[in-house]
Amino acid sequence: MKTVIHKAETRGYADHGWLKSYHTFSFSSYQNAERMNFGKLRVLNDDLVKPNMGFGTHPHKNMEIISIPLKGALSHKDSMGNKLDIEVGEVQVMSAGTGLSHSEFNDSKTDEVNFLQLWIIPEEMGVQPNYEQRRFDAENQKNELQTVVAPKDKLEGEALPISQQAYIYRSTIDKDKSIDLKIKSGKNGFYIFVVDGEVEIVNNTLVKRDAIGISELEYVKIKSNSNSELIIVEVPMS
Repeated sequence: MKTVIHKAETRGYADHGWLKSYHTFSFSSYQNAERMNFGKLRVLNDDLVKPNMGFGTHPHKNMEIISIPLKGALSHKDSMGNKLDIEVGEVQVMSAGTGLSHSEFNDSKTDEVNFLQLWIIPEEMGVQPNYEQRRFDAENQKNELQTVVAPKDKLEGEALPISQQAYIYRSTIDKDKSIDLKIKSGKNGFYIFVVDGEVEIVNNTLVKRDAIGISELEYVKIKSNSNSELIIVEVPMS
């Protein structure tokens, strides 16, 4: 078993005034040769956007981009003609493929938006761009794994498709409860991000915004020391 611990306070940080962004992996002005990726997981940004502010239109190519709002709503517009809001409880995926452009904006006049954005390196370059989003029932993630993203050729339940053999799960775990993770492929690893709470994973205590990457194993138990919320990414390691 191999593990890597990323404590919340070790993340990169950028304050642009209208945007405060925490970078788990190297991104933009934050560059750390030891924090480039975890397998095919390339980016995990924790962004806070001020009211009436946002990201102007910008391009992406050959990347699987997943956005998960934690607070507030984000207005999305893209070159494929999609124009809608992404709200708490929803997940958005974009397969940028051959190329697309989009903007993200906080339309609220009073409240910040907090959202996670993950980038996963695709298994196939130059695919047709694709956009999907879906609301997921929070009851289905209570003390269990809820699959919100899966490979487009191995979709399960209501999961959204991406062009990679990767999965994203959400889970809310009550205090003193536990859940079990079983790897789908020996080529994969788990990256577990604590949105909130406190958990015990392979003899490590992790708290809000801490994360652990685990590879070369088949099974992981997560025990919650308080009511906790997790984002779990299963990705190929090479």
